[in-house]
Amino acid sequence: MEPTAPFGRGSDTRLSAIADPTLMIAGSGALVGHAWLANSYTDPVPQPLTVEEAMALARDLARSGDLTGAAQICVKVLQVAPDQPQALHLLGMAALQKGHPGEAVELLRRAVRSDPHFAVASNDLGSALALQGALAEAAASYRQAIAQAPDFAEAHNNLGNLLQMTGALEEAVARYRTAVGLRPGYAEAFRNLGSALRRLGRLDEAVTALRTALEIDPAFTAAISQLAHLLKELCDWTQLDELTAQLIGIVESGSAAVNPFVFLSLDTTPRQQWLCAKRWAADQLGATGERPEASQGKGRITIGYLSADFQEHATAHLTAQLFQLHDRGRFRVIGYSYGRDDGGSARRQLSESFDEFVDLLDCSHVESAARIRADGVDILVDLKGYTTDARPEILHLRPAPVQVSYLGYPGTLGTDAVDFVLVDRQVVPADEQRYFTEQLVHLPDCYQVNDRRRPIAPRIPARAECGLPETAFVFCCFNSAYKITAPMFDIWMRLLGGVPGSVLWLLEPNRTATANLRREAESRLAGGAARLVFASSLANPKHLARLGLADLFLDTLPYNAHTLASDALWGGCPVITCVGRAFPGRVAASLLRAVGLPELVTQRPADFEALAFELALDPLRLRAIREKLQANRLTTALFDSRRFTRHLESAFETMWRMRVAGESPRPFTVAPIDW
Repeated sequence: MEPTAPFGRGSDTRLSAIADPTLMIAGSGALVGHAWLANSYTDPVPQPLTVEEAMALARDLARSGDLTGAAQICVKVLQVAPDQPQALHLLGMAALQKGHPGEAVELLRRAVRSDPHFAVASNDLGSALALQGALAEAAASYRQAIAQAPDFAEAHNNLGNLLQMTGALEEAVARYRTAVGLRPGYAEAFRNLGSALRRLGRLDEAVTALRTALEIDPAFTAAISQLAHLLKELCDWTQLDELTAQLIGIVESGSAAVNPFVFLSLDTTPRQQWLCAKRWAADQLGATGERPEASQGKGRITIGYLSADFQEHATAHLTAQLFQLHDRGRFRVIGYSYGRDDGGSARRQLSESFDEFVDLLDCSHVESAARIRADGVDILVDLKGYTTDARPEILHLRPAPVQVSYLGYPGTLGTDAVDFVLVDRQVVPADEQRYFTEQLVHLPDCYQVNDRRRPIAPRIPARAECGLPETAFVFCCFNSAYKITAPMFDIWMRLLGGVPGSVLWLLEPNRTATANLRREAESRLAGGAARLVFASSLANPKHLARLGLADLFLDTLPYNAHTLASDALWGGCPVITCVGRAFPGRVAASLLRAVGLPELVTQRPADFEALAFELALDPLRLRAIREKLQANRLTTALFDSRRFTRHLESAFETMWRMRVAGESPRPFTVAPIDW
């Protein structure tokens, strides 16, 4: 499905643990006890040493990269000076580096209690807490660091990241501007500023901030990937080939710094996407938690659905009926929401569709995982992946015996915390299993769920109300701007040139993208700018109703329409697509086959263009296709919500039998159910 924005929580709001600059310490991670220090530092500590001399030696070791050795000395210091704040701080940072955030938090708390004026320790405590998802306490810790050291640029940046995570974007921008004002060469703060400005819709300012970050550090991979995606949102294609090649080279070289969703939206292969995701997961998420035991001999299987999008969102439009249709004699169904309550009807409807609806918004990752585990969830289904506001840290703590990726992210998550991914043979053939860390579960028909109760507004507007010509041919593409590429736009402009009077109806993006598209259209076709018509956003029922005004929906590559292709088909508008190289570019083909229109699936861009011309110039043939679509909507698999639910439940039962039997997860195919 289509994420609301391109960056997952692990990318655009990552918190860096910034230690005392003289020590050059940073890290993330938790631990009970100090077993990780055993036999790790064998050089004898010179005797006698004062506490100050020992700490100087510890700092020297830390500065040289031997943080474990420094921690060994700190343990000795704390035996004679239990409240020595710098020793507690260094030991806490060592615990973070070793992957033990729980112990790190306790050590850093002790350091701050011992010296409330120790701004560096307060800042690092905030970062350790934020890594655990304890955001309110982390914010208080950052603010304490700033109160003690108002010119502490790192603390301002880290607080900005936390504010961005929680949606306080204007305040986040102010914090980043303070950070770069204090340190003009602070590339990370400029990158974070670009992220916040993008989320505020101030895209041109965001580009400036990202370009500044890259002027400071031309090899700053996170800024490169963020700039690439932002330029796609602006339909500014001048630098994209160069940036794409650069990012592919970075991934192929072994880097873990490229955001997986950004990479997914580029023209990349399944293998490259797998490399990117698994390196990202290992770097950002670390070791996976211990898998809980499966309870044998129990009655109903408990399914937990985990998402930030239980509100007015594409996920809600697709899944609402699924949650209601689950067989309550076989399944108990719980919704776990960590997104904000928008107060809308979709939120209310969704919350009432579950046996229980749990709000995790204010819970840390550890608290969220503990709640899921305490609820006895057998199969946890993640609906977010690495899209905006995702919290993969919860999955990584392994709260459920079986964990599944579904719907929100069209690719591998690259982590062994997830056992299965739900797909179909069109979007991910069986021979691509090697490019998924999850085991492939092939559903019959189409992997994408749909809600056949989705209302279409009873009144269809006149074309003139939408700025469309009454009689001319209307090509349509309501995909997000970042999916529109120069090669596809070339095809669209040739179609407009070859079909007299035709127009291209697009969903209105941001102001800059609109201007760029008009300019690109004019450069390809005389009068091309005037042939573009832009549609504003509408409530879903009205959006579905107006889709019927278009004659033909043109898909994009390398990232197809997902939810919007379903929207078009549900609204009665035929979609033509071209099959891409990877999962994101194969979804529309899966949808069309499931609705009985395989003739609208092409294999090459040239075939796509030829088919669009043929249909635009043959009204009788197009009318027959529209009539076939109308007949198939309620008689084929795509919008048969009950059939889909039974297939999904069969998949869940197979997963659970496997787990109860003590078997390792393996790929399997769900047999179609005969009605």
